[in-house]
Amino acid sequence: MENNKTDNSNNDPRENKKIGRRELIKALATVPVIGAFIYGWYRKQKFDWFLKQSIREEIRLDAVNPVIKRDVSRERQIRLGIIGCGMRGRDLLKAAGFVHPKTIDEWKEEALINRIDKRYHDYLEQDDLNVVVNGVCDIFDINAEKGLEAAANINRESSGGKMDPKPKRYRTYKELLAAGDIDAVIIATPDHWHAPMTMVAAREGKHVYCEKPMTWTVPETYEVVKTIKESNIVFQLGHQNRQNESYFKAREAIEKNVLGSINLIEVTTNRNHPMGAWVYPIHPEACPDNIDWDQFIGPAPYHEFNLERFFRWRCWWDYSTGLSGDLFTHEFDAMNQIFVLGIPYSAVSSGGIYYYKDGRTVPDVLQSVFEYPDRNLSLVYSASLASNRKRGRVIMGHDASMEIGRDLNIYVDRDSTKYKKKLEEGIIDPSLPLYSFTPGAKQVDAITSPTEQYFAGRGLLYTYRGGKRVDTSHLHIREWLDSIRNGTQPSCNVDRGFEEAMTAHMGTIAYRENRKVFLDADKQEIM
Repeated sequence: MENNKTDNSNNDPRENKKIGRRELIKALATVPVIGAFIYGWYRKQKFDWFLKQSIREEIRLDAVNPVIKRDVSRERQIRLGIIGCGMRGRDLLKAAGFVHPKTIDEWKEEALINRIDKRYHDYLEQDDLNVVVNGVCDIFDINAEKGLEAAANINRESSGGKMDPKPKRYRTYKELLAAGDIDAVIIATPDHWHAPMTMVAAREGKHVYCEKPMTWTVPETYEVVKTIKESNIVFQLGHQNRQNESYFKAREAIEKNVLGSINLIEVTTNRNHPMGAWVYPIHPEACPDNIDWDQFIGPAPYHEFNLERFFRWRCWWDYSTGLSGDLFTHEFDAMNQIFVLGIPYSAVSSGGIYYYKDGRTVPDVLQSVFEYPDRNLSLVYSASLASNRKRGRVIMGHDASMEIGRDLNIYVDRDSTKYKKKLEEGIIDPSLPLYSFTPGAKQVDAITSPTEQYFAGRGLLYTYRGGKRVDTSHLHIREWLDSIRNGTQPSCNVDRGFEEAMTAHMGTIAYRENRKVFLDADKQEIM
């Protein structure tokens, strides 16, 4: 009976369908042309697997998303104020959860035309951060009104939707910072106001999220650090690239010595559009009647009312920190996050106003070299506001180089010592990436402007969490709020801000004074 049972089992047609992979390959191999192709394909797949496995064992990296600790503490509502509701200020309001209804109208309309435009979808997917905006301050009445209307849109509605009452508008930043119903403030003003407002906020016990750069001058950099540490507030500098998943992977690669001894880092800025060169549009209704010019000037040298200076303030040293403080700081903070570089030993800079002959005083072309002799490396920054040539960020080591932006790619050097054997064996091809990491690789991203293209390519607009596209500014604001609730330090705290500010100031002073500069930490001066 047992033998018959076994025979019946062998004849069961269901069992005959269970053909092993090896048997299938052998069977297909008997079919002319197609069989040979499939058999060859199978052998190549198997060979590639062994190659990849050999490389994984060598570099100890894989392509999975990094594990990022997420704090979802929301037990206490935080009452926000915002100072500055221009372009960046409204971006930060969006990151906190508040968007003007007309902007949502535009997003919805664009999504109907362009199916890959996911801005409205992504915004609705943002976490509720359990915050309320209780105060808005802007010295341009039209921007102030836009900020008030965005803050009232707590339900994320388009035009005609249900709105909350508008928060209070403050005419001066000091009045807002003295308010008893505000716990924390977002500062999105011109550079020359960052430090004064931050210090007043700290003395009033308000937590601060401040746009980069942290300061406008060297002396106030030391004052800001001292004031914040004495006040015990939570400070976050607005380098949202700290939330980019590719940077976490890059840091892991450095820690595991994948690149070998690193000697040169090159970071760049390339733009070729008026908006990218800070030639922002001037509002047609702007005039002395709706702009508080005296407040705009503040600590800057006095100048008569001028709409170009008000809307395009980044073009003048009177209010700006130029390419070094505005765009290089993003690049430096990315490298500081990955390498823990700190302040350089020395800096030299050159460049000039070569394209935009519009009365600006800051350069539109800049090269700066920062030396780290204790690390045996140089950090080189090169920028042009009149060329779109893509150069990106490259970290060069003896054994491999790493290109990093939104994505990350590592290439082995053909003369590497570490990978010499695998190069000779043909396991590693130096013309192909040794390792690639692309957050959200299955997503299709819509880019709507040249400036957005520049920032998106550097991972400054969005990254991915669990395959979902997320605004990096939203993640950075959320980290700040979680730190306030938990009494912890965020990733771009005042110590990182100090390193960013002093490095940028070294580059600026080297350019403006046409000399090599050094930091004298004891004298708190750049010499």
